[in-house]
Amino acid sequence: MEERLRQFAELVKHSDNIVFFGGAGVSTESGIPDFRSVDGLYNQQYEYSPETILSHSFFMQNPREFYRFYRNEMIYKGAKPSTTHLALAKLEREGKLKAVITQNIDGLHQMAGSNNVIELHGTVLKNHCMSCEQFYELDAVLNGEDIPRCSRCGGMIKPDVVLYEEGLNEKDLRDAVRYISEADVLIVGGTSLGVYPAAGLIHYYQGHKLILVNKSETAFDKKADLLINDALGTVFQTVMD
Repeated sequence: MEERLRQFAELVKHSDNIVFFGGAGVSTESGIPDFRSVDGLYNQQYEYSPETILSHSFFMQNPREFYRFYRNEMIYKGAKPSTTHLALAKLEREGKLKAVITQNIDGLHQMAGSNNVIELHGTVLKNHCMSCEQFYELDAVLNGEDIPRCSRCGGMIKPDVVLYEEGLNEKDLRDAVRYISEADVLIVGGTSLGVYPAAGLIHYYQGHKLILVNKSETAFDKKADLLINDALGTVFQTVMD
């Protein structure tokens, strides 16, 4: 493993066109659980699966239950950036990292200091009225009634997150494709690469320095030029040292 960490550090050191593509594993080190990996935890408290509750149709049909789950399980206001978040922000400041492309919705990359962040699945930090498009910050959802309502028109407030059954933002997808296709080094971390269309973005990488960091096996392991089955924090500590 030490040899792989050394190779990682060398690839990062000698590149000034790095792109990072990350998933839930980036934020689990900040104490935010990945609901797909927790056996039965949510099913003990909720009648429906997380995937059902976090769908557009469920949100529209049963917003009260949606918000009960959303407030309890999807928002971690006290979470702080992990070593990985901080290391990526450091690489951006040094001019080496061109973009962070994330499937997470927690805003921790920005909190760590990253500026060029493409949030494929949106963010909990932004919300809007479905009737008049009035913008609301997170507190409007946390402190609102069972179903948060717009103070201007009374319309229902919706988080700016991409729910199941909803499409990804086209501009975000185009930007992600461009950064990945132009990257010298592509680091993919903390994702099983099982959620599409986001996972399909890896196919646009045209280089030969694909680094895949994940504790468990993924369908793309054989495509990696450097495969590291270890914690992200351990790997990115090499950047901080």
